[in-house]
Amino acid sequence: MRLIERYILWRIAVLFIGTLTASLGIVWTTLVLGRFDFLTTSGQSFLSVIKFAGLLIPDAVPVAMPFAVVIAIANTLSTMNQDSELVVINAAGAPRSAVLRPVLMVAVVLSLASFGIENFLAPVADYQKREMLSTTRADLIGSAIEEDSFQKLDDNLYVEVGQRKSDGHLGGIFVADSRDPNIDLVYYAREGAVINRDQQSVLLMQDGEVQRRDVHTGNVSMIRFNSYAFDLGEFQAATQNVLLYSRERSLTDLLNTNPNDPMFRQYPQRFHAEVHKRLTDWVFPIVFALVSFLLAGDARSHRQTRMPAALTAISLSFVIFWLNYFAYGKARSSAAFVPLLYVTTFGIILVCAVMIASNRRLSIPRPVEAFGKRVTAAGAALLPLLPMRLRPGGGERG
Repeated sequence: MRLIERYILWRIAVLFIGTLTASLGIVWTTLVLGRFDFLTTSGQSFLSVIKFAGLLIPDAVPVAMPFAVVIAIANTLSTMNQDSELVVINAAGAPRSAVLRPVLMVAVVLSLASFGIENFLAPVADYQKREMLSTTRADLIGSAIEEDSFQKLDDNLYVEVGQRKSDGHLGGIFVADSRDPNIDLVYYAREGAVINRDQQSVLLMQDGEVQRRDVHTGNVSMIRFNSYAFDLGEFQAATQNVLLYSRERSLTDLLNTNPNDPMFRQYPQRFHAEVHKRLTDWVFPIVFALVSFLLAGDARSHRQTRMPAALTAISLSFVIFWLNYFAYGKARSSAAFVPLLYVTTFGIILVCAVMIASNRRLSIPRPVEAFGKRVTAAGAALLPLLPMRLRPGGGERG
């Protein structure tokens, strides 16, 4: 590897580590705070809270990593252009690949890491999180829920216990479950208890009824029962075997799913969409790296462009990511959107590869460039109207 390539690689790596640490910290903190109140009010130990927080990291890394890549590469190359380092590299006769090679090295390594995390580590963490939440909900119902007060177990899932008896049984159990946007479920039982069955916490409800309301039609059906048992993890029948959702399965399991699997038979399209998502998401670091290189990897004078290349690269990467996320959401119910997952990943890689091979650059469209110039001019016109202390450098004194 040439000296200049090692220099670029080192600068990108340092900035990537700092950016990933900051962005991952923000995403991880947001995810933890979403469950923190639930974990603490259920009487969980500090180590349990730390373990659950650690299980959130595999989900956050594949999301934060591509954006850390585009920020690191775009800012590094933009800074080198402003410092005239790219001009010197070109003047010294170095080929375009001298800048491209370290960019691709970083992107390929991170894509392989993303593939391993998203396809093998994250599914295991998702399943363990569901197990912990199941146990936490059981503890919350069994010991921490106060009488005659609603307690939120999950989004759109509430439980109330009317009476806590001395023998550990519960009286007046009321559960409202609106997690399914199409169906509202209400469970009521005169008495019940939290028991362990097959190493799983189960809410056993006795002498009650289930009310099922169709959200769209408003039709209500009622079913009475003498005894009914629920898994406190997802409120499924406790007599069923342990069910794994598509996101909780590794890529190997998804590719070899048993056609008679209960979850696959109920949601086959979700499994197909998950497979295609796993096969495409891992290349986002390469996609964003190539976009950043095409926007900021060549020496440009300040007269050639008014909009920062780093800002343009980040904005374009966000649009690509949003399109892929939209396609995945639609692909879970319709196979027609599956090709869009490949267009927003491998399709863009192919387009970028053709542009690089033909020695082309990705430029900002003229309407966007003109809009950026107008915004800059408007800001310059308003600058004299600001108080002196608010202007750039206005607070400095000799």
